[in-house]
Amino acid sequence: MANFETQISESQKQVAEAQSKIREVTSRIEAARQQLDAGEAAIDIENATLQDVHKHTDLMNANIAELIMGLDDVTAAFSKDFDEMRTKTGWESFVGVFSNAKSESMRQERLRTASIDDKLQDLISKSDVIVKLLQGQLDMLNTQKTSVEANLTGTLTEREVTVSALEAVRAEIATMDPKIIELENKISVEMDAATRTRLETELAALNSRYNELLQDEQVKVAKSQTLERYIEKGKTWMDSLQNQAATQLVLINKLQTDTKQRVVLYDALTASLKTAQQQDVAHRINEIGVKTDQEAQAAMAAIGAATNDKMADMLEAHEDHMVFARKILEQKAKADERFNRRFAAIVDKHDKNAYGE
Repeated sequence: MANFETQISESQKQVAEAQSKIREVTSRIEAARQQLDAGEAAIDIENATLQDVHKHTDLMNANIAELIMGLDDVTAAFSKDFDEMRTKTGWESFVGVFSNAKSESMRQERLRTASIDDKLQDLISKSDVIVKLLQGQLDMLNTQKTSVEANLTGTLTEREVTVSALEAVRAEIATMDPKIIELENKISVEMDAATRTRLETELAALNSRYNELLQDEQVKVAKSQTLERYIEKGKTWMDSLQNQAATQLVLINKLQTDTKQRVVLYDALTASLKTAQQQDVAHRINEIGVKTDQEAQAAMAAIGAATNDKMADMLEAHEDHMVFARKILEQKAKADERFNRRFAAIVDKHDKNAYGE
């Protein structure tokens, strides 16, 4: 994780750039809404812009996914550290051939100066840095979704009103056709000049109204089509924001589950070291007990009873610890499955160490 800070810095730049492009698309949608309110029809939300956003968000998420898998690799390496702390090193075992006391002393000193706690806390802090980065991106996406959703809701209502008005205009046009035909027929057979003039005046008024309705129909059709295009563009962007938010949730869920597992690993390490120390103390008590008198043996028996009680308590607590640990591992398996499914290509490259190919 030597280049962790560099990767985080790069991720922050990618997040900032992706957020800038996301805000740009949302601002275009808001500007289009203002144009609609002003009676204009231009809607400038191009597919090329959406593709550019997706390109940058994919790059950002791929880099963060690499960071997460890097943390997984470090966590997996802890198992080796745990095993080494539970057992003697080769040198300690060799020294034990000549002096068991010296061997135990060396092991105790190694355990005392072990820095697993610091390493684990550092790993957890790194996870927190990434989670905050992801949470910031998720919050921004949710804000953009709220803004676009509010615009869409208003536009859907407006289009519903427009379509309803369009249907009313078309219904009125449909009722005028028979009236116009009837008047034209009457005029064609009317012989009285005054009556014919009156009928022609009525026909002219009907035709004027008919033409007004046709023009109104064209305006409402154009407005309905414009609103429909705006709605479709807005829905496309909403789907994009929702998909991006889902990706962020997958990454956050995996990191948070991994952090819980790392805490469990630390607890397991602590319990393991305590058990080893208790066993060492028990062996020493036994060695001393052989050399002491009856009174000392009685005292040791009391200590042994207390030790047994403590050991029983520890074993009972161990069951709860294992149940909790198993639950965390199940949660991690689910989080890993979602992560691997979403980032299959990145995981495959990581597992095969196929970088740069």
